[in-house]
Amino acid sequence: MDKLQELTEKLYNEGLSKGREEGEALLAKAKEEAGRTVEAAKAEAEKIVADAEKQAADLKAKVESDLRMAASQCLSAVKADIEAVVTAKLVDEPVGEALKDPGFLKSIIKSVAEKFSSEEPGDLSVVLPESLRKETEGFVKGELAKSLGRGIDASFSKDIEGGFRIGPKDGRYFISMSDETFAALIGEYLRPTTKKLLFG
Repeated sequence: MDKLQELTEKLYNEGLSKGREEGEALLAKAKEEAGRTVEAAKAEAEKIVADAEKQAADLKAKVESDLRMAASQCLSAVKADIEAVVTAKLVDEPVGEALKDPGFLKSIIKSVAEKFSSEEPGDLSVVLPESLRKETEGFVKGELAKSLGRGIDASFSKDIEGGFRIGPKDGRYFISMSDETFAALIGEYLRPTTKKLLFG
């Protein structure tokens, strides 16, 4: 019986020892796998955080760039508006007044008509403001026609406040020399100077 008991104890101890070894091996393997899983999870988490930080930095850079561009465009638009207002104030009223002055208008009409006369055969047609009929009709039909040596048809329109239109009598085309046209032309020459004075 002692032998049986001894054998039983030996088998029990060997089984227990083997079970412990297998359990410890399984536990070690589980710890190793858990360690790898934790490392993989940490690496994945770090990658996610790094990607999120990069996306946030990219978004911040894009927003800052867009804001700088928008601010620059806004500033340019405001400067252009100020420049246009100042140029208009400097040009529109004086030009409008000058083109309502019969003497000044006659000299411009004569210069333009002479240029036409040298380049265009045939009679000319001039349309002037109705408000200046009395002061300009005789000049156009008399003095100007005589100095050019050709016929000039003068008509008058209430639609023209200042300036005039001129072209061949056959009506193929005409050139408008209105107060708006002159103001725009003079404004183009003044704009760079106005810009420099206003904004350096």
